[in-house]
Amino acid sequence: MSRPLIRAASLMALSFAAPGLARADQFGVQVAGGVANSHDVHESKVDLGGVWDPQWSWWEIGGWHFAAVFEGHVAYWHSSKADVHDNVFEFGVTPVFRFIKSSGAIRPFVEAGVGVRLLSHPSISSHYTMSSAFQFADMVGVGASFGSRQQYAAGFRFQHLSNASIKEPNPGIDFEQLYVQYNF
Repeated sequence: MSRPLIRAASLMALSFAAPGLARADQFGVQVAGGVANSHDVHESKVDLGGVWDPQWSWWEIGGWHFAAVFEGHVAYWHSSKADVHDNVFEFGVTPVFRFIKSSGAIRPFVEAGVGVRLLSHPSISSHYTMSSAFQFADMVGVGASFGSRQQYAAGFRFQHLSNASIKEPNPGIDFEQLYVQYNF
């Protein structure tokens, strides 16, 4: 291949990539509160998250598109009915995929993600144990972003934690959560 052709192809590739490179990543913080009322375990959960939005989007469909964000979480669970560990800490990461409205002052979205979690104590009570500290965290939710720069988001999530039968018993636990997020 000739040098002029290589240069022309390189310049063309850069011109197509430049708009994507010009967009800056967004970082944010997320605060969530939730409850789990399954298996006679009544857990309250407070979750603090860090969010990285690399501004990836694809498949524009009728004014909506797909996007990905990545979240890191530190959470605290408390149970008034636990007789072994009434306080549990949770640490983890989750890639989240959203189908979000592309424009407007309020941009609704649906979201889903599967991540991993590490629990400080897998046994919550004498009759309820998650069996292993390592857990998978499946999540589906709805929400909306808003603000002059779309810097705010709020939503509802249903989250299921389980060890995917790596170790038995594997009862899992289901949380219903409300969250707010601010992107810098």
